[in-house]
Amino acid sequence: MKISKFHLLLAALILTFVACKPSKQYNEQTTDYSKTDIPLFNADSAYSYVAEQCSFGPRVPMSEAHRRCGEYIIDFMKRHCDTVYEQRFNTELYDGTAVTGTNIIAVINPSATDRVLLAAHWDSRAWADNDKDTANHNKPVMGANDGASGVGILMEIARIIKTKPCNQGIDIVFFDLEDQGAPSWADYQAEDQRDWCLGSQYWSQNLHLPFYTANYGILLDMVGYSSARFTKEYQSMGYAESIMNKVWDVAASLGYGNIFLNERTAGIMDDHVWVNHYAKIPMIDIVQNDAQTNFFPHWHTTSDDLKAISKTTLQAVGKVCLTTIYSVQ
Repeated sequence: MKISKFHLLLAALILTFVACKPSKQYNEQTTDYSKTDIPLFNADSAYSYVAEQCSFGPRVPMSEAHRRCGEYIIDFMKRHCDTVYEQRFNTELYDGTAVTGTNIIAVINPSATDRVLLAAHWDSRAWADNDKDTANHNKPVMGANDGASGVGILMEIARIIKTKPCNQGIDIVFFDLEDQGAPSWADYQAEDQRDWCLGSQYWSQNLHLPFYTANYGILLDMVGYSSARFTKEYQSMGYAESIMNKVWDVAASLGYGNIFLNERTAGIMDDHVWVNHYAKIPMIDIVQNDAQTNFFPHWHTTSDDLKAISKTTLQAVGKVCLTTIYSVQ
C-alpha cells in the first residue's frame, strides 16, 4: 500500500469536497439489512482467487508474475462480465524509471443508468521497506492482503452477480501501480504523494468511456486480515460521508460492528483520493486503518502472504459489499 498517514495537499483537496458530494444522498437511518435477499458470498472461492494471484509471485511492474496475473484476472472477468477493457498506460516511478501499467475495467449490465463502481489494486509492492529485517528492504512483497485480498473479493462478486443480476450497472476496476511509491529508504517524498496510486490517477483523468460516472464507489484495500479493523477514514468521510455511513450501517445490521468500527481515523493516500478528486465520483475506502497499529502487522513486509488471510474477514467484507449493492439504490 502507501505511506500510512495523510500529508497530501489538504487545503487544495478539501475545496473539492462539496463538488464531489454524491448527487443522491443516501438515507443514513439504520435498517435491518440482514433480511435483504442477496446471493451467498463464497469465502472459499474468494480465498482461492487470492491464492491464485499469489501463486504467480509478487506482481511488481514489468515482471513475468505481473504479466501472468494480469492475464488471469482479464480471462476470469471476461467469463463473468459483459465487457472488459484493458487500459494500458506509460508512466514513471519516483526515481524516473519508465514503466507500463494496465488498469483492468470490467463492466456488468452496461445499459443501466444507475451504476456502482468497485475497485481494488492488483499490483504488489516492489520493496518490503517496512520489514523488521533490513536485509529484506529491497525484496518484493507478495501482497496477499495488500492487493490480492480486494481483487479476490471483487472477482467473487463478479461471479455472483452473473448468477443473480441486480438492477444496477456494476463497474469493477483493478488499478495497477498503486503500491510503487518511493520506498522509505530512498529518502524521497513527493509533496502531494503522486508517486503512489499511478493507475487510479491515470484512469480518473482518462475514463474508459467518455463522460463515465457512477452513483458511488467502494474501494477495497487490505481486506483479508484475521484481526481486521475497518474505520471511517477521514477522506472517505469528507468526500462521501453518506455512502460511508450507509455501508457501516449495513455492516452493523449484519453483525459486523466489531470489524466495521464506528471510529474516525486520519486520512490516507489511496486510490479513492484520485477517483474523488479527478473523476468526481464519491468513493469510500474500506481499508485496514487501525489508528493504534498503523494498518496491519505485515504491511509492506515479506510476511504479507497467505498466512495473513482470513476467510472470515473475506466473508464479512464480501457480504457487506453485496448487501450494499443489492439494497442501496
